[in-house]
Amino acid sequence: MIQAIGDQDDNLSRILSLELARVTEQAAIAAARLRGRGDEKAADQAAVDAMRSALNQIAIDGTVVVGEGERDEAPMLYIGEKVGLGGLKVDIALDPLEGTTVCAKNLPNSLAVVAMAENGSLLQAPDVYMEKIAIGPGYPKGIVDLAASPEANLSALAEAKGVKITDLTACILDRPRHAQLIAAVREAGAAVRLIGDGDVAGVIHTTDPEETGIDIYMGIGGAPEGVLAAAALRCTGGQMQGRLQLNTIDKRMRAERMGVGDPDKIYTTEEMASGDVAFAATGVTDGNLLDGVRFYQGRVTTHTLLMRSFSKTIREIRAHHHLGDDV
Repeated sequence: MIQAIGDQDDNLSRILSLELARVTEQAAIAAARLRGRGDEKAADQAAVDAMRSALNQIAIDGTVVVGEGERDEAPMLYIGEKVGLGGLKVDIALDPLEGTTVCAKNLPNSLAVVAMAENGSLLQAPDVYMEKIAIGPGYPKGIVDLAASPEANLSALAEAKGVKITDLTACILDRPRHAQLIAAVREAGAAVRLIGDGDVAGVIHTTDPEETGIDIYMGIGGAPEGVLAAAALRCTGGQMQGRLQLNTIDKRMRAERMGVGDPDKIYTTEEMASGDVAFAATGVTDGNLLDGVRFYQGRVTTHTLLMRSFSKTIREIRAHHHLGDDV
């Protein structure tokens, strides 16, 4: 059962954080059954159904603050939805299938992702775009800044790493809106790694540049993915900034209803994900950091990354699930 850590009654328990692995495993397995079949909606719905079922078996009083959309747009796991059996009050950010297009095409780096934090700890924002910049751990605070130019950020990071800008690689979503950013990064001398989808994975890749070849993440992606990525970086010591793209009156009004006062505010990692945070991601398709789900005769295997900010522990879990045992 769920229990608190020693005297830390307000913190997530070790056992509770481990429960997250089961949540992402179930969502990943459900989505993986439909990977490569070209049906993004079906794969996403399967992951949503599995994740919701798994969350409702945990002893938490959970509120989805980052979900599949706002209530009128999402039938399940919408922003504000309550999940769990009751217990510790927690905020939940989730993406049951991060990289729906990636999964539908059976391309790399599709994930099932969940972050859980103490009540009131995760940024609640509308489902809009967010401008982001992120780097991994080991650098002084303030090395990169959304207010600075791409060249200035690359120069500062190169100096902090003790390398030349030409040694750096920036991960950017392959979108027309990033044409100027891509050109600026290349003009500064850095390489660009374009990804088709899945910017939570893109940000996480900055935490291990020797393995992934990614030094910095830059560009505009989803705000929900931004909060999830910030939760992951809280657990690893990385740095991230985010700025909501509230470029219409409707978006600003939606943001105001959720408590966003300054539409131009640049949020730090800690402002997007504070307190004690647990983060889990399970690979749906193979990727740089995680292997995808494997189906065998009578069993399924999953590969999960589980992290917690309180202890800075990072676990890799390779699980074997017997078919028929709730998979």
